[in-house]
Amino acid sequence: MPSTRTEERDPRPARPSPFTDRLQAAGIDPGRLASHYLGWPRHLLRWGYAPWVWTAFAGFALWLAMVPLEAAGYALPPLVRSLVSLAVGLIILKSACEALITATERLSARRMWDHYIAGTLGEIIATLPELVVICFVIPVSPLAAMTIALVTIYNNAFVFSIYSYFLPKDRKGRFLMPTAITEVGTRLLIAGAGLGSVIGLVMLTFSLGEHSKQSFTPIDMTVLALIMFSVFAVYLMKLIGEYASEERSIEQVLELDESQVEQRKVDVYQQVKRTSAANIAWLFVAGSALAVFGGERVSEFAQTAIGDLNLNPIATAVCLAVSAGMSEYVILWRAHRKGEYRIALANAFGGITQVMFLVLPFTLLAIGLYEGVLGAAHVDLPIVFSLSNVLLFVLLFPTFFVLIELIEDDHTLGALDTITMLAIFLLVILVLVGYGDA
Repeated sequence: MPSTRTEERDPRPARPSPFTDRLQAAGIDPGRLASHYLGWPRHLLRWGYAPWVWTAFAGFALWLAMVPLEAAGYALPPLVRSLVSLAVGLIILKSACEALITATERLSARRMWDHYIAGTLGEIIATLPELVVICFVIPVSPLAAMTIALVTIYNNAFVFSIYSYFLPKDRKGRFLMPTAITEVGTRLLIAGAGLGSVIGLVMLTFSLGEHSKQSFTPIDMTVLALIMFSVFAVYLMKLIGEYASEERSIEQVLELDESQVEQRKVDVYQQVKRTSAANIAWLFVAGSALAVFGGERVSEFAQTAIGDLNLNPIATAVCLAVSAGMSEYVILWRAHRKGEYRIALANAFGGITQVMFLVLPFTLLAIGLYEGVLGAAHVDLPIVFSLSNVLLFVLLFPTFFVLIELIEDDHTLGALDTITMLAIFLLVILVLVGYGDA
């Protein structure tokens, strides 16, 4: 039987093959059947190890150099300390993300999971460093923690539009977007736009009137978190279900037998190192530990910026949003270096929806537990319906609405589309930083 693999590095239409007509007749675009390979190609390895290993050693060495000195009372000037702490934290968090992704890939290879399930699972597990950062920042500033999660959504929307614009196009100036974006993902954007506008408008209504409710309670944040988690759970089931249905259609149209179906899975893991369960467990532990070390450095930056440098929580959160989006940027860069542009684009898009329906509800739930269960007293608590908080939620609607309109019909963002997203992003950031204390 002819090979069903197409070359991911070239987004232009593949050369005609014996199975192309059969797929098109069944309503399946052959351009979506490119093979995706997990793991690191040998030419990208350094002395037999993935780049993240050396980055982890460097970041941890810097951490060991800073923390004992600070404990002994040898502190750098506040501005220098904050910048160095943030840089070291980002280095370690990047390594943590890569370690967790590597562990997930090796686990998937042992279990022979489908590449789509493996990729989705890896993207979710790679958010652990983001969640650790949130947990470290909450005691410093709950308001900054919530703002980090929300600003990261806008950051990732901007990253998606920029990356989409620079992707190589076909002769018609288009790049075929993955179904994860154009179908199920678009519906999730609609859900995000609706939830954001409803929450923001309710906050605005209460804040403008004489109503006694002027802030979030722990119960409010818990309920909102559970609603968002439920949407994300249904989204995952729908996404994986539709992909499984498409795979079954491909197998039927191409009349693949069991050995050929199995070979499609084996090909995905040809670059993944086969290791023992103990090695995989060690990678998960190492990634989790690195996330803690990196999160501690990021929280040190937040503490110094807010406490010593007197930056407002909004400005601090804008700086920290880069660390909160680290997992998406790492996965995007990994896929791009391997030439798997559709995987990279799908993960850039996932950085929007996943932060909205996974990181944000986790943040709300954690703040609710910190305030309600631990009974913590903090100057930021309760989270009030201020101008900046209202805007953070309300402006999700126009951001998501523009994205929905721009990517419909597999459209790839052009110069005008990218400039539009850039303008929206800059306006949001300028308003938040300028009026963040309101």
